[in-house]
Amino acid sequence: MATSLKQIQTQRQKLAPRLVLQARLLQLNTVNLEQAILAELEQNPLLEQVEPEESQEELEEETAIDDLDVSLEDMYSDESTYYFSEKKKDMPFPDRHTLIEDMIDQLQDTKMNEHEREIAEEILWNTNERGYLDTDLILIADRYELLEEEIAPILHKIQRMEPKGIGSRDLEECLMIQLENEEQSLSHRIVHTCFDDFMHKRYEKIRDRLTCTEEELHDAVEHISHLNPRPGEGYSDKFQTVIPDVIVREDGEDWVITTNDGGLPELRISQSYEDQLENGSFNNEARKFIKKKMDSANWFIEAVHQRRITMVNVMRSIIVFQPEWFAGDMDFLRPLKLQDVADKIKMDISTISRSTRGKFVDTPFGIFELKHYFTDSIELSDGRVLGTFIIKRALEKIIIAEDKHKPLNDDVLVVELAKEGYTMARRTITKYRDQMGYPVARLRKEI
Repeated sequence: MATSLKQIQTQRQKLAPRLVLQARLLQLNTVNLEQAILAELEQNPLLEQVEPEESQEELEEETAIDDLDVSLEDMYSDESTYYFSEKKKDMPFPDRHTLIEDMIDQLQDTKMNEHEREIAEEILWNTNERGYLDTDLILIADRYELLEEEIAPILHKIQRMEPKGIGSRDLEECLMIQLENEEQSLSHRIVHTCFDDFMHKRYEKIRDRLTCTEEELHDAVEHISHLNPRPGEGYSDKFQTVIPDVIVREDGEDWVITTNDGGLPELRISQSYEDQLENGSFNNEARKFIKKKMDSANWFIEAVHQRRITMVNVMRSIIVFQPEWFAGDMDFLRPLKLQDVADKIKMDISTISRSTRGKFVDTPFGIFELKHYFTDSIELSDGRVLGTFIIKRALEKIIIAEDKHKPLNDDVLVVELAKEGYTMARRTITKYRDQMGYPVARLRKEI
């Protein structure tokens, strides 16, 4: 049997090492960025820290505008009244770890090689706050010139780390992962074969199809209800000290946007090594090593600067998209998606996800996570399109103000919201109430 060989030419996008470095630093919060800088200072002899006794004015002259990869037109835009500030404030940063960072630490205990761990980190940074994969797996595969089925085993390993189900693409997959060691159980059979009936509480259909008793069904449903539908939530980092990554302050009719990295070490290339390299003091082998380390050092310095620029541009876009909130109406947010910001500043959506996840902004109204300003949209019965944040805030006020001796059930909540001008289905109200963590009326009742 004859076989034929043929050559196929394809074009794929591959991330350059400097872009990978920029992505890695962008996803770090201020605390972990400081740790990364100190680690790089130890590893790269061509990097050195600018000594504190050097004049502050000199430093600001060197790094303020000229060295930043951003045009004056972008920084002082006519369209928006926001400008960039690089005030230096020396302050200690306490350690702060997030769920994703702890999971990245877990990767060290797996049998993945370095390239697989890099892809695993990319997958983890593309999960949302609930712990679900926020992008198509094929898009991540494309960045590494791989097919989707080639990185699927990496996702499989991630999903079985703690918390189980992280990186799932939907609720059914999340529950199945948590039940995979119980293949013979009724709970497993319900999720595997009757998931739609389970979600719509069609218990009679499930009982008839799986031929089980009402008591067995009750126990199985109870077991499923104790699984974790949102593996990304409830993590202890919510209760740790928050250090804002960005500071925004009003200055007349303008907004000053400052990255809160003044306490971080200032970096530069070692003048001594640079002079020796120019003078030909090294042999060929040493010269190649020094040149490689110099490129690495320049990339690192550039990545730190680029992180600062990206954070400022993202924050500036958020202010543009949410003028009411920044004017003081904290009960109002317009519908806003990560893709909207990505389109405005012409960056990849994964870059926006990295720059907003686990990052906090200090505003005149308090400290908020950048993800706070992103909200889905909902179309009301009268055709208006509002951010779900507005509905949830109105619903929360009603629940807080209710008589706890006679709490309002979901049917009454529908009526009360309609009085506020928000007419929608009962199931939608129930979903929002659950998302905000408020139980049903009978469980809110106080004696």
